[in-house]
Amino acid sequence: MNEYIVDVTAENAQQVLIDESMKRPVLVDFWADWCEPCKQLMPVLEKLANEYQGQFLLAKVNADTEQMLAGQLGVRSLPTVMVLKDGQPVDGFAGAQPEKQIREMLDKYLPKAWELQFQQAQRLVGEGKLDEALPVLRQVYGESGERADIAKQLAAVLLELNRVPEAETVLGKILLADQDADYQQLMSQLELKQQAAESPEIKALEQALASNPEDRESAYKLAVQYSQNHRHEEALELLLDILRSDLNYSDGAAKQAYLDVVKSLGAGDPLAARYQRKLMTLLY
Repeated sequence: MNEYIVDVTAENAQQVLIDESMKRPVLVDFWADWCEPCKQLMPVLEKLANEYQGQFLLAKVNADTEQMLAGQLGVRSLPTVMVLKDGQPVDGFAGAQPEKQIREMLDKYLPKAWELQFQQAQRLVGEGKLDEALPVLRQVYGESGERADIAKQLAAVLLELNRVPEAETVLGKILLADQDADYQQLMSQLELKQQAAESPEIKALEQALASNPEDRESAYKLAVQYSQNHRHEEALELLLDILRSDLNYSDGAAKQAYLDVVKSLGAGDPLAARYQRKLMTLLY
């Protein structure tokens, strides 16, 4: 026996079959020593329990010694296998079955890969490891079909990391039906971050550039201000425009600033990858 497999008795039946099934699926295997098909099936179930590493609990019930329990659950032949979820049988089969069919049955009740990754991301957030949680949340957000609860968690992390434009994009996709109190709180945080990013220096440089779009010095200074206020994409766009007209602008300062912004985003960041490709296209 191990942490993924347990023998069920009258003493622990409530804890294993009811309480545990409230947390994760419990696969109950009714067997007996005299049952040859049981002996064929049990190693397959044990292999799966170990492979899935606790995504479900394998609960083994000796139908000879636990006849009352087998009777309460309506077992009429051996082996009988049941899936318990939230204290109730939701699926099962009688007789030995191929491993492929057992996997297909289990997969209907086990968490998807992205659900496990979401749990991992939440643990990282709880530990304050936001930089590590961010790429996981981005992946989970896409693989879940941009689920609203994941979108809110992603937006919260983005705001904490001052990735304001990306947070705005994520929040903008949340449907009206999911715009609850948590969403409203995130929107308030977004507005405060946006207001804080509009410093007098930025406004003055934006006005100067608007009056003279060819003013590369103002564009460069504005890009630096944007990057310092975590407005990374806006900074990169301005620097890219400068590099398109002069790759060595200000003795290479614009190119270095561009590379610094990309590096600050971190490896694997989709924004960094996109602007790395744009610079490579420009250079080669």
